Amino acid sequence: MIDMSTEAIHADHDHHHAPSGIGRWLFSTNHKDIGTMYLIFSLVMLFLGGASAMMLRAELFTPGLQILDPDTYNNLLTNHALIMVFGVVMPAAAGMANWMIPMMIGAPDMALPRLNNLSFWILPFAAIMLIISMIAPYFPGGGTPINTGWTLYPPLSVQVGMGMDFAIFTVHLLGISSILAAINIITTIVNMRAPGMTYFKLPLFVWSWLLTALLLIMIMPVLAGGVTMLLFDRHFGTAFFDAAGGGDPVLFQHLFWFFGHPEVYVLLLPSIGILGMVVPTFSRKPLFAYKPLVYSMMMLTALGMVVWAHHQYTVGMSEAVTTYFMIGTILISIPVGYMLFSFIFTMWRGAMTFETPMLFAVAIVLMFSFAGVTGVMLAVVPADLQYHDTYFVVAHFHYALIPGSLFGIYAGVFYWLPKWTGHMYNETHGKIFFWWTTISFNLTFFVQHFSGLAGMPRRIVDYSPIFAEFNMISSIGAFSFGASHLLFLYIIIKTVKGGEKASDKPWEGAQVGTPGLEWTLPSPPPFHSFTTPPAIK
Repeated sequence: MIDMSTEAIHADHDHHHAPSGIGRWLFSTNHKDIGTMYLIFSLVMLFLGGASAMMLRAELFTPGLQILDPDTYNNLLTNHALIMVFGVVMPAAAGMANWMIPMMIGAPDMALPRLNNLSFWILPFAAIMLIISMIAPYFPGGGTPINTGWTLYPPLSVQVGMGMDFAIFTVHLLGISSILAAINIITTIVNMRAPGMTYFKLPLFVWSWLLTALLLIMIMPVLAGGVTMLLFDRHFGTAFFDAAGGGDPVLFQHLFWFFGHPEVYVLLLPSIGILGMVVPTFSRKPLFAYKPLVYSMMMLTALGMVVWAHHQYTVGMSEAVTTYFMIGTILISIPVGYMLFSFIFTMWRGAMTFETPMLFAVAIVLMFSFAGVTGVMLAVVPADLQYHDTYFVVAHFHYALIPGSLFGIYAGVFYWLPKWTGHMYNETHGKIFFWWTTISFNLTFFVQHFSGLAGMPRRIVDYSPIFAEFNMISSIGAFSFGASHLLFLYIIIKTVKGGEKASDKPWEGAQVGTPGLEWTLPSPPPFHSFTTPPAIK
């Protein structure tokens, strides 16, 4: 049995004799210190990426050009996407992995502690490169801003200024960091589990990270190869993506989306793992169908690797190829639907309470389902030919990634803050933050479905006055959504500085039925006979 009490979690800081003060953080190999640094980095980048989104929405508040010219608009858009994906969601999830995985599997630390330190410290330098890529074009001789969007498609990305070189270097650094972290996580889970902890006793969060790490190792080198070929096309006279020289710009799209689509599951899987911890806790019931849930995560990982070209139906692939990608994409709804139903059945007839982590969990199930519905719409080729590059796509992927990734991270933060800090956050503030973000998120993105269906193109700074009302609503929602994160920051600072002291088990009945943790449960009764939660021995 593994001791997950707050005291036990804080006890082993003394085991690593790192220097005191700033040196302790710089050179620490303690998984908790490194996890904390990832989380702080992610929080800083959240406000940076959010600020760029606020500027985009300020520009789109009314038709016409107000504050941004087209190049600056697309430069901000590119950086907003790269910061949110690589600077916010992935580091936050990695921070939780660093903090929780060793404790969940009974390991003293990560398997490769110095590599762990390195994989974090690459990130701040990558972030500096990313910011330079954004501002370099505005210096003398900097050329055109990166106006390609986060997909960096040639031939445009071959022609823009030196900012693109910094962006390519950023992608390389981020890729190295991700691969090192992934190797470390896989090694830790495979080699350092407590005696008797078989794979099917691992908590769902650990499983989610095992699969995420495998995905990262498979996809990051492909993106690195793609952007290296881009660099060669820019500076060394090759023609990988230049049709005049015998290359093909669509080749870059295949390389990018072979990374880009599985990347969606890299962002999503850790949140599913967090749901696997939060939902059973606040339903006070074992996780429903744990093994099939793990299998469906494996199916999601495998299918996610082989459906990338649904992002490129408009490039002129053959009918046989588009049919394959369409059917494969539609099949992904099976494991995703299974996971959602598994969480719903976990809640069903449980003794539920709605603390902040559980509110986020319920919101994820509801709103991610909506992303699933629009995802199936986009998977169907003739429909997608109409929706492609409109705001319908923007609405779809924000419904996938904000509930699917960001809300999962919020649920994890509120769930584990008592463990991390030894203090309880203010529950009233947490609930206000939940309702504020959820309402403003829906206000921002729901109307974008309608703009998109009416034909409003994305990545274009100006738009027809017929879309004015929808954009005004969307911008008001976005400003509200951005402002809500000031409350999030306040909650975190207040908790860290010392809220009410957390008890050893801040959520009574914590981790009921999560394999390998704390409780031994009788084998559950048949599904239909759950009249009361099963007795805990």
